Amino acid sequence: MTKSALAAAFRWHASWPAWLLGSLVAAYTVGLILKGDADSELFDNVFATLTRWVPAIVCWLALLTVDGRRGEMFLATAGITVNAVADSYFYFVVHNSGVPPFPSPSDAGYLVFYTLMLGALGVLVHRQLQGLSRTVLLDCAVGASGTATILVVILGPLAESATKGPETLGGTIVTAYAVLDILLAATLAGLATSRGLFVGRRWMLLVAGLAVFTGADIVYFLTDSGALSLPRAPLEICWAGGLALIALWVYASVRPEGSRSRTPLAGSALLMPGLATAAGLAVLILGTRTHVSTLAVVLAALTMTLATVPLAFRQRVLRHQARTDELTGLPNRRALYSESTVRLAAATRSGTALLLMDLDRFKEVNDSLGHDVGDRLLIQVGLRLTRQLGPGDLLARLGGDEFAVLLAKADAQDAIVTANVLRAAIAEIFMLEGIALHTNMSIGIACYPDQGADLNGLLRKADMAMYKAKSSRAGYHVYTSADDSDFGTRLRTLHELRVAIKTDQLVLHYQPKLELKTGEVRSVEALVRWNHPCRGLLQPVDFLPLVEEAGLMHEMTHVLLAQALDQAAVWMLRRIRLSISVNLSPSSLLDAALPERIAAMLEARGLPASVLILEITEEYLMQDYDLARASLTRLRATGVRISVDDFGTGYSSLAYLRDLPIDELKLDRSFLTPMQDDPRAAALVASTIDLAHSLDLRMVAEGVETADALTELSLYGCDQAQGYFISRPVPAGELVTWLADRGASFRTEDTDDTEDTEDDIRVSI
Repeated sequence: MTKSALAAAFRWHASWPAWLLGSLVAAYTVGLILKGDADSELFDNVFATLTRWVPAIVCWLALLTVDGRRGEMFLATAGITVNAVADSYFYFVVHNSGVPPFPSPSDAGYLVFYTLMLGALGVLVHRQLQGLSRTVLLDCAVGASGTATILVVILGPLAESATKGPETLGGTIVTAYAVLDILLAATLAGLATSRGLFVGRRWMLLVAGLAVFTGADIVYFLTDSGALSLPRAPLEICWAGGLALIALWVYASVRPEGSRSRTPLAGSALLMPGLATAAGLAVLILGTRTHVSTLAVVLAALTMTLATVPLAFRQRVLRHQARTDELTGLPNRRALYSESTVRLAAATRSGTALLLMDLDRFKEVNDSLGHDVGDRLLIQVGLRLTRQLGPGDLLARLGGDEFAVLLAKADAQDAIVTANVLRAAIAEIFMLEGIALHTNMSIGIACYPDQGADLNGLLRKADMAMYKAKSSRAGYHVYTSADDSDFGTRLRTLHELRVAIKTDQLVLHYQPKLELKTGEVRSVEALVRWNHPCRGLLQPVDFLPLVEEAGLMHEMTHVLLAQALDQAAVWMLRRIRLSISVNLSPSSLLDAALPERIAAMLEARGLPASVLILEITEEYLMQDYDLARASLTRLRATGVRISVDDFGTGYSSLAYLRDLPIDELKLDRSFLTPMQDDPRAAALVASTIDLAHSLDLRMVAEGVETADALTELSLYGCDQAQGYFISRPVPAGELVTWLADRGASFRTEDTDDTEDTEDDIRVSI
C-alpha cells in the first residue's frame, strides 16, 4: 500500500481514533470502578495493556502518512511506544514475579518516555516561540521557574530522603522521576503563561494529555512515599486518559487545521506570571522560618528577579510595541502620527508627500485562501516596500491592507516616481502556500503643505486620491480639488451597490447562442445589469470595477449564480432546455469552496450539472497556468462545462489548452471585425476554428454584428455564434417571446416532467 493510499484510508473517517480511544478509556474506567479492590486479570492486565498499546498504534498509523520532517510527532510516538513496552514488561513480568523489585527495566522505559516527551515539547516550543517579543519569553520563564519552585518544595524532600538509603540506584531513579516531573510541569506552566503563543485544538490535546499524565505521576510519587493516601485506580485512569489525548494530538497533527480555529493557549495575560511571582515570594518567606532546600530558594529568587528586575526593560518594550504593528513589525498609525509632527515641521520649506497605499482585491485573498495566507501576504508586502524606500522615508501599516509612506523630501513628481517603483515591486509574484499570487496596489498622493497642513489633512486627501486611482485603474493618482466631489459620488455608489446585491437590484439578461449547423438555440449567456432605482438600467462597465475594488465579487457571484440556476429550473419546468453560461472573475476562482457550492446549488434545484457553463477569461489562464488548471479541474469534476472567454486576446498556446479541462473557446470579437475585408484575418479565424476542433473543443464566436459575418463563420465550421445581429441580451421573459416570434418549434412527445431531458423543448430559428 502506497503512502497516499494509507493516508486516504487513515482519514476515511476523521473521528474514528477519538471514538476508539474514548471508548477504550471509558470501558477501562468503568471496569476499575466496578471491580473495586478485587484483583481482575481482565482489567488489571489486559485492559491496562490495551490502554497503552492502542495509543501507540494510532500514533504509528498517523506517522506513516506524513514525511519524516515532523520530528515532534516521531518523538511523541516513540515515547508512547517505549511507555507501552515498559508497562507491558511491568504487568506481565515484574508484577507477576511476587514482590516487584525496584528499580526494574520498566523504570528505565518510563524515564525515557519523559525524556522523549520533553524533546517533542522542545521542538514545538522552539517553532512556536520564534519571533515572539522578549516580554512574552520573560513571562514564560517566570511561569516555568515559579512552578518549578513549588514542585521542588513539595517533591524535593521526598527525593532527598530516597537518596539517603542504602539503595543508591533506587534513590537516583526516584530523584530522576522527580526532576523529570518538575521539568515537564514547568514547561507546561511556561506555555500556559505565554500570551503570544497561539494554538489550535491539536495543541490543547497535547498540553492536556501531558498535564493529566504528569499530574498523575506527581500524585503517585507522593502516594508511594506515604505523603498522600489515594487508591491506585484514579491514577491508572489518568495515565490512560493522558496517553489517549497525546495520541489524538499526533493523529490531529497529520490533518490540516485552519488558522481561524486557532486560539490563545493562555486565558489571562497576567494571571500565571502573578501566581508564579506569588509562589516565589511565598517560598522565600517560608525559607526564613523553616528549612527549604537550596534549589528551591535559588528558583524562588530567580522567579522574583525575572518578575521584578527588568521593569524598565518591559516599559521600553511596551512603548515600542504600542508604536509597532504586531503583524509586520512596521510602525503603526500611532507611530506615524507621532513622527509626522516633527517631520512635517522640518519639511515646511522643502515640502514632502504622503503616499497612501491599498492592495487591490485583498479581501478576496482572505475570503478564498484564509486569513493566515492574507497575513503572510501582508508581511511580504511590508518587506518589499521597505527595500524600495530610502533611509529617511517612514513606512507604516495603518491597518488591514493599508500602508502609508511619508517621504523625507519630495515634490509631486518625486512622489510619482516612488509610487511607480513601489507598484513594480508589489507586481512581482508572491508565492504563498504553493500558490502564485498576483496583486498590485493603488496609491493616492497628497503633497505637503499645498494639500494639507497636518497629517489628518494629508490622509484625507490621499484617501480620495487613492480611490480615484482604484476607480480609474491608473495605479496612482495625485490629489486635485476635483477629487472631493468624485469621492462623495463613489461612496454613495458603493453604498448603493451593497444594497443592490442584497435587495435583488442586480438582474440577469440573456443573450442566445445560435447553433450554426442546425439554427437551434440550445444555450444562452447570462449578463448582469443593475436596475438602479434612480439611474435606470446600468451596464456592467458602470459598476463591475467598483465591485472588484470593494471585494464584493464573491458575494455578487453567488447571487448571480443563484439567479441563473433559478431561471434554468423555471425553464426546465416549462420543458425548455437551455444551458446557461455565467462569467466568473479570476478572483472568484480563488474561492476554494466554489466547486462544492456550485454542486450544492445544482442539487438543491434538481438540475443536471450540464445545464451550467462557466466562462473564464483567457487572461486568467495565462497569469498562472498551474493554479488555473487546479481550479478548473475541481470545477470540471462537478460536471459543469468550462468555456474560455475572449480567446485570442492573451496570446495563449493551444498546446496549453490541450491539457486544460475545458469544453469550448469563445473567439473574441476583435477577430471578426476585420474578417470580411482582410483575407489574412479570415484565414486566421478559419485556422483557429480548425485547431480548436482538432483539440475536440467547440468554438463560439461572440460579437457577431452582420449577416456576412454569420455566413462566413458557418462556412468555416464555427459551432455557435452570438451578437447583436442575432439578439441583444434581454430579460428571461423577452427571450422566450423572441424565440416564439421566430417560429420556435416545441417537441413535446412526452410531457411527463420526471422524464429525462431528451424529450425537452428544442428551440429553433
